[in-house]
Amino acid sequence: MNEQLHADSLEASLTVGNLEQSVLWYTDVLGFIEDRRHERGGKLIAISLNAGAVRILLTQDDGAKGMNRTKGDGLSLQITTHQNADDLANRIKEKGVVLDTEPVTLPHGARAFRLRDPDGFRFTISSVHAA
Repeated sequence: MNEQLHADSLEASLTVGNLEQSVLWYTDVLGFIEDRRHERGGKLIAISLNAGAVRILLTQDDGAKGMNRTKGDGLSLQITTHQNADDLANRIKEKGVVLDTEPVTLPHGARAFRLRDPDGFRFTISSVHAA
């Protein structure tokens, strides 16, 4: 008999074209905190970020599969927060980021908006409660 998985969290590892540029975007635009830098042979290869319980590992693309390949196709990551989605969206837009969608009210009452990181990875940020 197969036992059902009872998971506590899901973390993401994203391969990015410019590690330092992406870290700046995640920390300055979204408000993540840099947790740890990972090196191999004295070369920076990845940076761990967190925002509350959400953890993302950004890894530098080594170009083995082509530097201009599409990233994040068919993938969307959702971040849920107790913060006001409209306030977050406005703060992000003040940083010069164009949202994919403006905040909307979802059927269950939460507010949500969508955006993409510099590599095209899609995020939906939603509030737990309506604005």
